[in-house]
Amino acid sequence: MQTKIAALAAENHPAVVALRRHFRAHPELGGREFATQAKIAATLTALGLEPVLAGGTGVIADIQGAAGGKTVALRADIDALPLRDECGQPYASTVDGVAHACGHDGHTAALLGTAMVLAALRDEYSGTVRLIFQPSEEVLPGGSLAMIADGALAGVDCILGAHLWPTAPLGKMLTARGRMMASANAFRIAVHGKGGHGSMPHRAVNPILVGTEIVAALSAIVGSATDPAETVVLSVGSFQSGEAENIIPDKAAIKGTLRCFDGQLRYEILDRIEKLCRHIGQAHGAEVAVEKVIGYPPLVNDPAVAERVLAAGTEVLGADGVGETPPVLASEDFAHYLAKVPGAFMFIGAAPSGRTVHPLHHPKFDFDEQALAHAVRIMAGAALRLLRP
Repeated sequence: MQTKIAALAAENHPAVVALRRHFRAHPELGGREFATQAKIAATLTALGLEPVLAGGTGVIADIQGAAGGKTVALRADIDALPLRDECGQPYASTVDGVAHACGHDGHTAALLGTAMVLAALRDEYSGTVRLIFQPSEEVLPGGSLAMIADGALAGVDCILGAHLWPTAPLGKMLTARGRMMASANAFRIAVHGKGGHGSMPHRAVNPILVGTEIVAALSAIVGSATDPAETVVLSVGSFQSGEAENIIPDKAAIKGTLRCFDGQLRYEILDRIEKLCRHIGQAHGAEVAVEKVIGYPPLVNDPAVAERVLAAGTEVLGADGVGETPPVLASEDFAHYLAKVPGAFMFIGAAPSGRTVHPLHHPKFDFDEQALAHAVRIMAGAALRLLRP
């Protein structure tokens, strides 16, 4: 079967690359992937499938093999990021301020390529492969929740997902037999002070001073409130207040992110942040409000499913081409699926050969398109392994 998968993947590779370049050139933000949705649905229809629109701008389609058997889901995220595309390639974004700088164009194209392979082989395996093209992965709390609500996991026995990984070399695949990615959570702090003249700070309550003390105190929370054995990252990414040098503003806004691998610990830390901020505000005579945003849970692979993914990767890339990744503090709303059914996520090495490697979410991010062929073969092979009794 691997020989047939390899031949079909090679045969369809030019079409997959063309799809990837189309999506890169025409990116759409989460919740607005209307043209992307239409392109996906049309491609699936041409394969003889019956796509169903779901999750607002997502698509679900089943490939029916022989009667009976299990159902294995394969998922790709389809949304882009709000930043300017500076990859410098002919397929760069034609939409100003929107770019596929996280590889979702490749994920979408690779899953369509996997559909081409598995649709051609449908008479040779039992069971069903469900294709899930999901919007809004980049937007908390994640588009996977809307897809699940619309029945994406109905009857599904297990699920697989993949991310093109620019820091892993081409020809490498990584996964984990357990914890793989962190939870993603956010906090938004509003400080309400009392505005005034810069020459009379005693008649004002300066929210910048209050906010500065809050930011400094936040940096100590991880060390004082968590077990040293747990990996936790708390980062402040935005602090905005005031516009003039001689005016004390009346408010400040602070935004940050919290990442950890313990699903319960995030609630405890966010509660502590809220208490800390209120106490600091009270000490200065300011009002402080904290909005806690619970995002993606930790991504934890099922060990048995991960074993099959590793086996599928070994068939494609060889024993030296697969390995286990230590947990990373990036996050993925694929975790919502794994909270419902067993499954596994994987990183597909995609470092561009002969070019500078730019990280995910960088304006110049790009990847080696040969990684698409690896993703197609591994996803197709892993799905067929999981369909076996």
